[in-house]
Amino acid sequence: MGAEELSRIQENVSLAIEELGPLSDVDFGLNRESVEWVEGFIERQRSRPGFDLERAGGLVGVLGSFLGACVVAATDGHWHWSDDHGWGVSLPEGSTIFPFTKVDKQFRMGLEGGESVAGFYRIVVDVIATGKMRRIREGGTGAAEASA
Repeated sequence: MGAEELSRIQENVSLAIEELGPLSDVDFGLNRESVEWVEGFIERQRSRPGFDLERAGGLVGVLGSFLGACVVAATDGHWHWSDDHGWGVSLPEGSTIFPFTKVDKQFRMGLEGGESVAGFYRIVVDVIATGKMRRIREGGTGAAEASA
């Protein structure tokens, strides 16, 4: 997997910004506020009568690309291909996260099922990418930081 797939991801990011930005009430871009808006967008789509994720599968690709690009922008991570899980974002501290999977889960299960792209973003950016999660696992300081 290489340049062609990464180009498609970037095209999806541009499409998300161009199409969703004008619909939103935030300064739409690669930022936390936009991820929070996208979470609401997913919930609004899910609640539409007759919404069928299988017929709207392109949304997962566009929104997963956007979510991943937001994480990359906030963490200095980079896109990475995994033979087991597909495209993910490798974080500087060594973890890899999978934004397409998270978007798909929120579409399928929703907030009421415990799936939140905004919560995912917050945990990745504020806890995992900062190394707080590693310090917690290693029994060091960080538990109080992670809950803040």
